[in-house]
Amino acid sequence: MGLVEIPLPQANPSEALVKVSVAGVNSIDGHFRDGRLRMPLPFIPGQEGAGVVTAVGPQVKTLKVGDRVAWSGTSKSYAEYVAVAEEHLVPVPDSVSDEQAAAGMIQGLTAHYLVNDTYKLKPGDTALVHAAAGGVGLLLVQLLHAVGARVIGTVSSEEKAVLAREAGADEVVVFTRQDFESEVKRLTGGKGVEVVYDGVGKATFDKNLNVMRLRGMLVLYGMSSGPVPPVDPAKLSEKGSLYMARTTLAHFTATREELLARTSDLFRMIAEGKLKVRIAKTYALAEAAQAHGDMEARKMAGKLLLIP
Repeated sequence: MGLVEIPLPQANPSEALVKVSVAGVNSIDGHFRDGRLRMPLPFIPGQEGAGVVTAVGPQVKTLKVGDRVAWSGTSKSYAEYVAVAEEHLVPVPDSVSDEQAAAGMIQGLTAHYLVNDTYKLKPGDTALVHAAAGGVGLLLVQLLHAVGARVIGTVSSEEKAVLAREAGADEVVVFTRQDFESEVKRLTGGKGVEVVYDGVGKATFDKNLNVMRLRGMLVLYGMSSGPVPPVDPAKLSEKGSLYMARTTLAHFTATREELLARTSDLFRMIAEGKLKVRIAKTYALAEAAQAHGDMEARKMAGKLLLIP
């Protein structure tokens, strides 16, 4: 992956041309890079960002030149300029920085729908959050804590355990030296948790089924360790009539109205200081390969950003 000069993109009638201020680095970009997800080459990665509108197509109705916007779910964001469909662009309020907006789009919106739509948590419910010091994890822990849930997080190091606790985790399991299955059973008195939020996938799947309460919910929203194996539904019955969902952000921002409502709520919480976005490191656009290397090595806790 390297930096090359290409012609300025041209916006279609329903698109806006945006000068990119910040682009977010995400695991899905790494999946495109390593071949787990395939796109025709040459390919410009980058699924989210924030910037300023510099031109609009004739069919664009809600945007004008100079508007600050953010986006997710559209490729080619690792660039100085990107053409984005109007339906994917959301306004960024003055009280939220470009860095906060870009860092909050994919991971923040994911945490938002996980807490608000996949399982209806009640105060006192217990949730297990894998990778609790990751980009989604830190936001998810904060939102769960805010609704009064007891949060058990898993992390890979003591340093990350500190970050998870600061975000609101009540208990933290360092999985590199503790078995999360036995620890969760101990911490819940053998009863298990109401819900497991898992963006890891293959490495944690089997043990997840052993730490849920009767009629508990497993929400799979990622696969950083690889896809889970095929599941016989009878296994879910044997483990306690468990529920399982495999979700993706696109289905929770499927309409323009839902996207605007969710981002508006997210940006409001960021602006009010109720949700803190941790930016681990920023890189120049030419350092995108290094950013990917750091992401894959799990050297950073929080969001990685590229600055064109």
